[in-house]
Amino acid sequence: MDEKEPQQSRRGFVKKTTALLGAAVLAAPSAKAMSLTNPGRESGDARYIGQEGKRFGMVIDLRKCVGCQACTSACKSENKVPLEKFRTYVPEYELGSYPNVHKAFLPQLCNHCAEPSCVSVCPTGATFARKDGIVVVDNEICWGCGYCVNACPYDKRYFNPITNVADKCTLCAHRVDHGLLPACVESCVGGARVFGDFNDPSSAVSKLLATFPTTVLKPASGTKPRVFYIALSGEIQGLPYSLKALDDMARKIDGMPTTREWSTKGE
Repeated sequence: MDEKEPQQSRRGFVKKTTALLGAAVLAAPSAKAMSLTNPGRESGDARYIGQEGKRFGMVIDLRKCVGCQACTSACKSENKVPLEKFRTYVPEYELGSYPNVHKAFLPQLCNHCAEPSCVSVCPTGATFARKDGIVVVDNEICWGCGYCVNACPYDKRYFNPITNVADKCTLCAHRVDHGLLPACVESCVGGARVFGDFNDPSSAVSKLLATFPTTVLKPASGTKPRVFYIALSGEIQGLPYSLKALDDMARKIDGMPTTREWSTKGE
């Protein structure tokens, strides 16, 4: 897939965002929103600061992913993700040509980039990266302008209809800060998702990076994602995902019952 055109579009958006920032500030609902400071971080709240010296991220081994959506379900339950919204999801693709075809699964979530485009366009400072690399959104000072949603090249942000602000995966920072794994990692039945500290050479994620060739989604975006994939097919590396599962589409085409074990609508 040629990413030049989408990339140019993103750059154009960022330029327009910069030009309109002054107007946005004048329209800000409060002085706090215009300050570009984060009260939680300024007060030294550990939840906003993160863990000094660590660099958290994830390695996903696609050889082990079976597309069961246990991670999706666990994430929605743990983080109270609204109906029909997702912080993580596992789209499926059909690769090859008849009769040699097979399914491929591609777990996706916020990439917690080293150079996050969402942070640079946020006019309030609500979106920021903790010292341990986890990118979060402070819903108390986010005013829902949508700049970060549009700036994300991976389309992994959404408007939360309950809080009316931007929302996304936080790598379950509230769990990580207490020594627990993200809910999606803990629930992965195939052991495809591995979470850890890239600054620690003895961590599982560091060992995987040192042992297997890995790649990231949309490397041309320049955001330096910290979610790495093992055995990622070039055919699907830059493709968007659909919430419509292939099995569901096939059932409809073949006139089969629509009742299914897993609902792609987050029910």
